[in-house]
Formats: sequence, C-alpha cells, structure tokens
Amino acid sequence: MKPAILPLLLATALVAPAAEFSCAITSSKGEPVADAVVSLVPLDVSAPPVPATAQVEIAQQGQEFSTYVTVVQAGTKVVFPNHDTVQHHVYSLSKPKKFELPLYNPGQAESLVFDIAGLVTIGCNIHDWMISHLVVVPTPWFAKTDAQGAGTITAPAGRYRLEIWHPRGATIAKEITLKDDTASRETSVLTLKPDRRVRRALGAKSTGY
Repeated sequence: MKPAILPLLLATALVAPAAEFSCAITSSKGEPVADAVVSLVPLDVSAPPVPATAQVEIAQQGQEFSTYVTVVQAGTKVVFPNHDTVQHHVYSLSKPKKFELPLYNPGQAESLVFDIAGLVTIGCNIHDWMISHLVVVPTPWFAKTDAQGAGTITAPAGRYRLEIWHPRGATIAKEITLKDDTASRETSVLTLKPDRRVRRALGAKSTGY
C-alpha cells in the first residue's frame, strides 16, 4: 500500500456513519458487574492502527496497582510508575507479554509496549496481594463496565465480533451488526467464579526493600 493511501483510509473511517453500542452486564444473581471488558472486533474491515501517542498508566500506590482491570488496543504503551516509598518487583508470566521489572525503586516510571492481543496478568513478587489484569485487544472499539455494569462504545456501522471478558467469568463471544445512526443495546449475564484474590490486611504495616 502506498503511504499516501493510508491517511485517506483513516480519514474515511473517521467520517463513516457511527453507531452507538451500549451493554449492561449482570451476574447470575442479578447484580451489576463492574470491570468487565467489552470489545468490538470488526469482521468486514481491518481495525485502524493504534495512534503512536497512545499511552496508559498502571501505577503502584499504597502497595496496590491503580487499576484492577485495564484495557488497551494492541500497540499501546503502558507506563508503570512507582508512587510508593518502597520497592516493587512488577512482572508477568503471561504469554502475550512476559516481562520483569525487578527491585523497582520509588520514583521509577518504566514503560512497555504491548503489541500482541491477549490477557496479561501483572503481579508484584514482593507484595503477593498486588494483581492487575491488562487486556490487550485488536481493536480501538472497547469499553470497561462501570459500577452499574454499564459500558458504551461508538463505532462505525458494520459487523463485529462482540467479546465480553471478566477476571471471574468465562469469555462471551457472539456476532452483532451495528447499523448507521442506530443505538444498539446488549444485556449479558456472567456466571462469576468466587473472588479468590489475596487481600492486604487492613492496618498492615508497609513492607518492601
């Protein structure tokens, strides 16, 4: 493809008729499910590439990760600043991106680019209760549900594979079609597994090196 053609294709995608997709995620008990990742993977066209400036942050503060679930498009840079007064040992053994930031000092802010779609579970080798899930998706059309279990995505009209993921639930995948200037709504029920995360004891003293 000639270099001049790509900006034209991107500009065309930006002015294409948009459709609004909203979802409501509940548990089998009827409770809203927060932190569910909802993504729309296009089936008829290729997803536009991530902007070169795309960047998100997963900080360490209060001996916790700042977000339990983060979702990004493949190719996004993720910064891991340590805002604590102790060291951390941030790492992941996940297949899409194995990495290690050993003895990570206060004030450091290392960054990594996550260019392969998939789930990257991040932990701290010093503080066992620290865990964060980074969901890397091959599309710019995604959302994370809020405390009410709701999420909204604005995307061009067309066919998509809707994928819904949650740390405690099985992935749901189905094909949907978004129509021009039309609002679509999807309600999904997730059967959640028990939350077995290790919790930091309240009032526990700071630990680290």
